[in-house]
Amino acid sequence: MDDFRGIADRIALDIARGRLRAGQRLPPQRAFARRHGIAASTAGRVYAELVRRGLVVGEVGRGTFVRAAQAAPEGRALVEDGAARVNLELNYPSVPGQSELLAPALAPLLRPDALTAALRPGAADGTPHAREAAAGLLATGDWRPDPGRVLFTGNARQAIAATLGSLVRPGGRIGVEPLTYPLVKEITGRLGGTLVPVRTDEAGPVVESVLAAHRAAPLSALYLQPTLHNPTSVTVPAERRLQLARAVSDLGLPVVEDRIWSFLHRGPEPPLAALAPRLVHLVDGLSKRVAPGLTVGFAVVPEDRVAAVAAAVRSGGWSAGAFALEAAVRWIGDGTVARLVAAKREQAARRQGLVREVLDGFAVRGDPYGYFAWWELPEPWRADAFTAAAAARGIAVTPGTAFRVDPKRTPDAVRLGLASAAEPELVGALRTLAALAARGPRQPPADGPRQPPADGPPQPPADGQSSRPS
Repeated sequence: MDDFRGIADRIALDIARGRLRAGQRLPPQRAFARRHGIAASTAGRVYAELVRRGLVVGEVGRGTFVRAAQAAPEGRALVEDGAARVNLELNYPSVPGQSELLAPALAPLLRPDALTAALRPGAADGTPHAREAAAGLLATGDWRPDPGRVLFTGNARQAIAATLGSLVRPGGRIGVEPLTYPLVKEITGRLGGTLVPVRTDEAGPVVESVLAAHRAAPLSALYLQPTLHNPTSVTVPAERRLQLARAVSDLGLPVVEDRIWSFLHRGPEPPLAALAPRLVHLVDGLSKRVAPGLTVGFAVVPEDRVAAVAAAVRSGGWSAGAFALEAAVRWIGDGTVARLVAAKREQAARRQGLVREVLDGFAVRGDPYGYFAWWELPEPWRADAFTAAAAARGIAVTPGTAFRVDPKRTPDAVRLGLASAAEPELVGALRTLAALAARGPRQPPADGPRQPPADGPPQPPADGQSSRPS
């Protein structure tokens, strides 16, 4: 009898050679076992091996599907570039002339005397000049943060990790939207915590659901994206923000407010940090405003938590480099950041117009000035199958499963990142995806795909529902 790894190897070869296509549905475990004349337990081990290798993905009641060869391993979603010809997963905006705008502020730092100082390690609280510059950059409406409460990290992701790390202990519970930033899932796992989804509606998190989650067992913190929520683009209106601020104040519940995309938004809604300054830890950064390669993250924290968050920044080795911090101060001070923000708002608005034009008739949601769109796929498409089929055509998109918190609730949607691809490539990719969505997935015959005997891995176990990155 074949060793289960040998069977898995043959299936892997069929996938690599294209005999089993990305997005193709495969027979369930029992049919697989009968076809190969093996025990159900052996078929189950083949299952587990294929899931472990990231070759197949399955969900209870839906079946098993071949994943795309380009699919990223666990933990890489939304973080690193991949091999796709058109990447609508990575989402870093760049505008024409960006490097030319950034270069002048760097030139003075390259003098030997200035470079000596700029290459020293940075401190979590930066410099007085940096704190003033950051406070001015983050100010909005009538709110301007106290510079004494500003801390610096290498990027916004590190600011999230430091603030959550200072608040959550092993076994702690973090309230989040049902669809949340994938990195927060990773951070929570490393902290030994648990994510608790709170109900949302068209206006954002529902206050009663936050209260219910906290009553069930105290939450250590609440992580929210109230402005241009990623991936749905929802912005919480002012009245709901005020209700949330009152609720967390009554509960004494700390909040991590992620405002990484807020620079694109033109509405009057105040940050939660303005409404509950004793509890809200605001995080932001320059990577989207400026560039991902030389960036700085910001954390505006409650006055009595500056020392604790600064200690978390230092223990993680996440302090911003002095060179990056000095460059950021210069870019903020000479108006470079403001000019880049204006250009990126125009670019995002133009690209949203392309999405509306090409995907007209589909259920697509996005903010008029946002850099991503949330596409609820037409039946019978499912997110992972569509993602795999798109990848087979050289287009990377992010499946809704990457953002989900409850593994039992699978959104049949994909997020389209509009920032990284050139506009001609974006238009071509959107047209390809529109045709793919309209055509629907190709289904094999009822008795399974007609393949060599080694085809058809069994359905993954119920507790291993998706191996898409998060």
